[in-house]
Amino acid sequence: MKQLTIAGQTVPAIGIGTWHMGDQPAQRSAEIAAIQAGIAAGARVIDTAEMYGAGRAESLVGEALANERREDLFLISKVLPENASRQKLAVSLDASLQRLRTDYLDLYLYHWRGTVPLAETVSTLQQLQTTGKIRAWGISNFDQADLNELWSLPGGNQAAANEDLYHLGSRGLEYDVLPWQRAHQLPLIAYSPIAQGDVWGHHLTTNEIVQQVAAAHHATVYQVLLAWVIRQPQTLAIPQTSSIAHMQQNIAAGALTLTAEELAQLDQAFPAPTTKQPLDTL
Repeated sequence: MKQLTIAGQTVPAIGIGTWHMGDQPAQRSAEIAAIQAGIAAGARVIDTAEMYGAGRAESLVGEALANERREDLFLISKVLPENASRQKLAVSLDASLQRLRTDYLDLYLYHWRGTVPLAETVSTLQQLQTTGKIRAWGISNFDQADLNELWSLPGGNQAAANEDLYHLGSRGLEYDVLPWQRAHQLPLIAYSPIAQGDVWGHHLTTNEIVQQVAAAHHATVYQVLLAWVIRQPQTLAIPQTSSIAHMQQNIAAGALTLTAEELAQLDQAFPAPTTKQPLDTL
């Protein structure tokens, strides 16, 4: 099972995403069961945010994890840009902790940039880390220019991870962001690693090469897409599913290694960027 080190902890390279979870009461029991199945299958990382369902995803996660050993988990949440000020950040954090039924986060991310000065957000995150309510902090939806700015600030180089959109159909990070992060030893958290089931028109799962690679490994197309993402060093993928079977398959993809020939075929079908690309976000 492929692993990475993030915020000083070694965790499996495939975790559990929770975007869109908690929105439909009729799905609640299935979503809780899926999260619990993922943990039983070996996942340690659960990624959520105050934005997801206006806190409903965090509440769902809190319920799902109520009987788990907290020290076995790596819990990530995110603060909205409008709450990332010196006055509001601690309040948002406390609300997230209450919904999650925990007294600390392993990683707290600035969800995306807003109007609050970055230096103010960073200094406040640094202060919150000293309280023990967060073990580490990081950022999300940061491009290379944002990362350069962050690193120029006092304490900015203490960021523990950057969470960006990354999948086979969205490879813009490979041109500049990923090389920058490798050079600065900053792990990547890849959100929407299976392109949200092709809802954005990438047609990854119906691609002939992807299907052929999956067949060769007796794997699903989603497992191939996840294995492709975590081929990158120090990369964590956080797919979301409300299906127990799909959750178990997602976690099992951490043991799937694609061959050099297969990677070359996928490169041909979905070429890497040769110029700077605008940062993809959802």
